Amino acid sequence: MREVGAKENKCAGLDCQNDAGSLKCPTCLKIGNEISFCSQECFKRSWSEHKAVHKSSSTALYHPFPNFSYTGPLRPIYPLSPKRVIPDSIPHPTWSKDGDPKYKFAGRNAIAILDKNQQHGMRKVCRLAREVLDIAAREVKPGVTTDHIDEIVHKACIERNSYPSPLNYVHFPKSVCTSLNEVICHGIPDQRILLDGDIINLDVTLYHKGFHGDLNETYYVGAKAAANPDNVRVVEAARECLDEAIKIVKPGMAFKDPGTVIEKHAKTKNCSVIKTYCGHGINMLFHCAPNVPHYAKNKAVGIAKPGMTFTIEPMISLGTYKDKTWPDDWTSVTQDGSRTAQFEHTLLVTEDGCEILTARNADSPGGPPAQQPDAARIGEDGSNGASA
Repeated sequence: MREVGAKENKCAGLDCQNDAGSLKCPTCLKIGNEISFCSQECFKRSWSEHKAVHKSSSTALYHPFPNFSYTGPLRPIYPLSPKRVIPDSIPHPTWSKDGDPKYKFAGRNAIAILDKNQQHGMRKVCRLAREVLDIAAREVKPGVTTDHIDEIVHKACIERNSYPSPLNYVHFPKSVCTSLNEVICHGIPDQRILLDGDIINLDVTLYHKGFHGDLNETYYVGAKAAANPDNVRVVEAARECLDEAIKIVKPGMAFKDPGTVIEKHAKTKNCSVIKTYCGHGINMLFHCAPNVPHYAKNKAVGIAKPGMTFTIEPMISLGTYKDKTWPDDWTSVTQDGSRTAQFEHTLLVTEDGCEILTARNADSPGGPPAQQPDAARIGEDGSNGASA
């Protein structure tokens, strides 16, 4: 395969010695590369190799907020890739065009109780959301960009006739949130490459046939990440906090109660609980009542009843619970730069407990380091070093 600087009078096709014709790669034209091929057939045959040129020749990377006072070592790496498109044949939520959800959050006591058909719709979208998260998680390894993960999520949603709910929600520019290291939540996928030793949260929500399904998990990137005691402490604390909170979900539970359970467990791990963000109702609306705070002594109102659906999604920090937002108006980080982790499920209250609509499958990637096969080699052979 000829490099970008090949002579213009020769075809750029793989192992092709023909003279170049008038056919040019449209992507190369957009980034300023005048690369020509002798024929459509040669272009198609060479595509798997040729597309690597697009990465090597892309617009120069840059730091968009050089004067911002960052709290930790992470930096955004731009440019963001162009907005990805969802086919018109797939139903779009109200914000897909202008970013406006066009609904006001319901009153704090107006918590929807879903009928059997609506519960079926929630089960379906949550199963699809789990599939998409697992597909994305298998891409988590050193050397890939968060933008690549966004592309994977976007395509997986389309394959399931679903819209990625975050896309253009209040103008969020991507299809998934990718939150690395000190990022609490709402990280925007960009050109930052995952490094051995990172931890990353992937937050996926799908909109399918009128319903939203929401879940997220935090993953270890490579063997170094899973071998770092502080990484393990915060990731496993967050995982356990969610598990403990789910145990108390049943009819009659006050929505203020999960916060007490979560903060108590976090303290046993010498971790703190982020207070700014909370779990939320979810159904035909992406975010609605009830609010489900994750810290003790909160003032949440409402009692769980059969048919209600909502998320619990504790964000746990090695350091402070206080947050700061980057100038992109989305990325939330800890004020002291300490690492954080988060896990989330969508839950349905049943007659005697709850159903985890986004539950892990037997083959879902990751798990605590001790549960990962051949853990010492995770991430070194191209396999996923994830914990979910």
